[in-house]
Amino acid sequence: MSLASRAFRFGVNMLAVGDITSWRDRVRRAGELGYDVLLVPDHLGIPSPWPALAVAAQASGRLRVGTFVLNAAFTNPALLARDAATVDQLSDGRVEIGIGTGYAREEFESAGIDYLAPGRRVDHLAATVQKARSLLSDPEFTPRPVQARIPLLLGGNGDRVLRLASRDGALSPLAAAEFAERVAFARDAAGERADAIEWNLLMQIVAVTDDPVAVAEEHIARWELTMSPQEFLDLPSVLIGPAPDLAGRLVELRATTGISYITVLEPVCEQFAPVIARLREIDGTR
Repeated sequence: MSLASRAFRFGVNMLAVGDITSWRDRVRRAGELGYDVLLVPDHLGIPSPWPALAVAAQASGRLRVGTFVLNAAFTNPALLARDAATVDQLSDGRVEIGIGTGYAREEFESAGIDYLAPGRRVDHLAATVQKARSLLSDPEFTPRPVQARIPLLLGGNGDRVLRLASRDGALSPLAAAEFAERVAFARDAAGERADAIEWNLLMQIVAVTDDPVAVAEEHIARWELTMSPQEFLDLPSVLIGPAPDLAGRLVELRATTGISYITVLEPVCEQFAPVIARLREIDGTR
């Protein structure tokens, strides 16, 4: 399988829910715009993901629904398996699980959960994934999911998380050289499975514009960054420019890294839609 042989897939990460009517409307709109997966993050101070996803699955009969990503420290394998299986039933088999170690120390403190050293958080993530997988594949476990194997996405960019992802299965914002090294490490760790894995990248900044340098300068000033506009535009998780150029950049990304699952944040889902349309044409999947 060549790196570019997997068709693109698009997710939108929803950062708020609101009232039931607006939530359903936004979910349906994401489907109309061409997204494949409706995602909800797992942080304190925003809505719980599983109830939100259950409603989203009912609002749209096409979109897959998933977590992006669960904090492994906020759950345990039995509860994770139960919740995922329940929503998989309610969605007729459209659930995907995204999970990571958790990184926001203040959220651990607010929840009264020890913020362990990175290695111990990865240990907990690995144990959670292994046990949840075992439960979901056990024919005696109830509730039973509709899918024989619920897709799993592991979020992170450290060595151990990437090894875990390459064995059981996302990359954080990095400069181009660091990003290339992380991709190479993950693909090497996956070995013969590398082309069978669907690799995901969250685009942190997306702007469809005919003046990318001006937009880059605005972000550099806002965040007080010490880099040139071109260096900012070259960041792998930044997409700024005309829609045709952004589509071309993602085609190149897929060809060089195998990354074909692209996620954006809800505030840019409307303006990213023309890029999705162009990539559907390229893949012949419209």
